[in-house]
Amino acid sequence: MIIWLNGTHGVGKTTTSQHVQALLPNSRILDAEKVGEVLMDVNPGLPATDDFQHWDPWRPLVVETARRVLAFTGGVLVMPMTVLVKSHWTEIRAGLAEHQIPLHHFVLHADQATLRDRIQNDPVLGPSMFRFSHLAPYEEAAGTWLHDDAHVIETSKCTPREAAEHIVAAVPTL
Repeated sequence: MIIWLNGTHGVGKTTTSQHVQALLPNSRILDAEKVGEVLMDVNPGLPATDDFQHWDPWRPLVVETARRVLAFTGGVLVMPMTVLVKSHWTEIRAGLAEHQIPLHHFVLHADQATLRDRIQNDPVLGPSMFRFSHLAPYEEAAGTWLHDDAHVIETSKCTPREAAEHIVAAVPTL
């Protein structure tokens, strides 16, 4: 199965995914951003875009990579990745369903003030204009489709460990 952690940049997906993985035996983290990095390394480069998720190969490669890793290892894949474009998410979800891979979609959510503070004071990355620039698209996706498609975990007042505990408790069959 796959536990997909969605939400805006800076909300804590990567840190929370590490806690989820630690709580679940036989689980691994697969960061779909690495698939995008592979595509960014194609030389000469692919057509210009502001987000590798817009390249047509990214979505099926994410599905195929997850499928192959699960076939090889079994268990659970924890996938922390922001996907805010509904058609992109629909394509990923359908691809995983085609391979009969159970998918549990979670959105980590925090209020705008908390998000801005986390991004501004990130001890590893520091302030990030990229992360700040995705706050409005996240709010639009959250208000139009994203929160309806996932189990929303409010993280404004909880630690990544507590969020991970909520996620593990919410996944049936664990």
